[in-house]
Amino acid sequence: MNVKPQEAPACQGPNPIVDPPGFAVPANACDTHAHVIGPADRFSLVANRSYTPPPALEAAYLGMLDSLGMARGVLVQISVYGTDNRCMVESCKAHPDRLRGVAVVSPDVDDGELETLDAAGVRGIRINVLFGGGVAIDEMERLAARVAPLGWHLQLLIDARNLPELGPRIAKLPVEVVIDHMGHMPMSAGVAHPGFQWMLRLLKDGKAWTKLSGAYRISQAGAPFHDTQPFAQALVSAAPERCLWGSDWPHVAVEGPMFNTGALLDLLPLWVPEETVRKRILVDNPARLYGFPTATAE
Repeated sequence: MNVKPQEAPACQGPNPIVDPPGFAVPANACDTHAHVIGPADRFSLVANRSYTPPPALEAAYLGMLDSLGMARGVLVQISVYGTDNRCMVESCKAHPDRLRGVAVVSPDVDDGELETLDAAGVRGIRINVLFGGGVAIDEMERLAARVAPLGWHLQLLIDARNLPELGPRIAKLPVEVVIDHMGHMPMSAGVAHPGFQWMLRLLKDGKAWTKLSGAYRISQAGAPFHDTQPFAQALVSAAPERCLWGSDWPHVAVEGPMFNTGALLDLLPLWVPEETVRKRILVDNPARLYGFPTATAE
């Protein structure tokens, strides 16, 4: 999706209406995948971006969390800022009990910057090969070695159909790996696809995690995205202790009418009918991966 700067299309902002979920969200639930986009006069967009988003401010994100009944969130560095993590970091520092971060850094980042990011609440770094502004997958091993001493993980936005090639490399990394958006592969490929089977293997082996997120990015049936159910249920069945949920707010680079974020959370009970497993996905798993307190007052 990489395009020339002058061709980077504008994308719409999120739907300001967020319906509360139709099920009981447990205390200390966490949205593990969202982005904040600051004012253009403070935060410049990189030239090789794939799209041009409007602002999606910290206050709007926290309001969305409140509407969903979620106590915690994880901000992922958005591709349009490249390796300039300031917008994400400022939000994390302002809400240290509520927010954590996933940064994007160059392989030659100095140790001082990594330590500063760690102190701000960053707990991983992201490689994004699907949108312009990311870091190349060729740097995966080098970056993993840099962040391993901090106990961070490596987050990958990849097409899981490439995992037969990438899987053996991932298995050898000195860090754990988080695979975005259920593998970001089209539903038509099916759960029997070798790439998806590699993903299940990495989860079962305790090497990888995945985010039950981005249903609208991989669905081929459209809203309400029910064709994603076999994929989500296969992932949860393989390793419920390695699954997370994410809103993917503010839903950048989406074509067509913008949907309600609450409807995305309402997919979770369809994918995961058992309340105890949902609590694991929404509360226990993110607390373990991102270092949130595991016992707080409710």
